[in-house]
Amino acid sequence: QVQLVESGGGLVQPGGSLRLSCVTSGSILRLSDMAWYRQAPGKQRESVATITSGGTTNYADSVKGRFTISRDNAKNTVYLQMNSLKPEDTAVYYCNARRLRAPEYDYWGQGTQVTVSS
Repeated sequence: QVQLVESGGGLVQPGGSLRLSCVTSGSILRLSDMAWYRQAPGKQRESVATITSGGTTNYADSVKGRFTISRDNAKNTVYLQMNSLKPEDTAVYYCNARRLRAPEYDYWGQGTQVTVSS
């Protein structure tokens, strides 16, 4: 069974930084487009940042210039570096691995809570 294991969430003051990590198997990381999503209370889950298997990145407008997604294939890990955090960034953050061609799949982690508050 494929596992995506997130870590790095926590409580941080506005303006602070956190780095989220998502560890998975090496084969999944190499074959997948990886993404971070978030879901705030009472809101729909939204895409925050994506990185394709080829390394192309894309960001939601709300996090551009503040968040950076990266992947380390040697460590089987995807990261989300979050700087200049705002209270509206408070949410549960989820790691996602997706492949749209055979073999197709869509895997999710269990989520990690990020709270931005003074």
